[in-house]
Amino acid sequence: MLKHILLIGSLVLAPVAAFAADPVVGIWKTEPDRKNLTSHIQISQCGEKFCGKVLKAFGPSGKEVMTKNIGKQIFWDVEAKGGGNYDNGTIWVPLLNINAKGKMTLAGNTLKVSGNKGPVKDSQVWTRIK
Repeated sequence: MLKHILLIGSLVLAPVAAFAADPVVGIWKTEPDRKNLTSHIQISQCGEKFCGKVLKAFGPSGKEVMTKNIGKQIFWDVEAKGGGNYDNGTIWVPLLNINAKGKMTLAGNTLKVSGNKGPVKDSQVWTRIK
């Protein structure tokens, strides 16, 4: 009888574990950019991959500001590779208005986001907000 209860319990809980959010999913604060603005980026699961969009932007004083980038997708098609590594995505670099090959590395509540397009290479470390 106990075996049946454990089997039923594991069958009920298995789908919950399968749909648990990946640790990269959430809201992240960027480093200041070249205009000294920071942004909040929402990372979501988009199918089997990940994407991110700009939720809010903040000026140097910390006060929320409006920019043309709010609501825009900043990266897409990023694949989880395991061990906190994400790769094979595309990152849009707003200040240069280019798309670059993107990858991310998650370590606790920090996320290193890197973009690479030919000689243009840059990265930022983002901090988890939520």
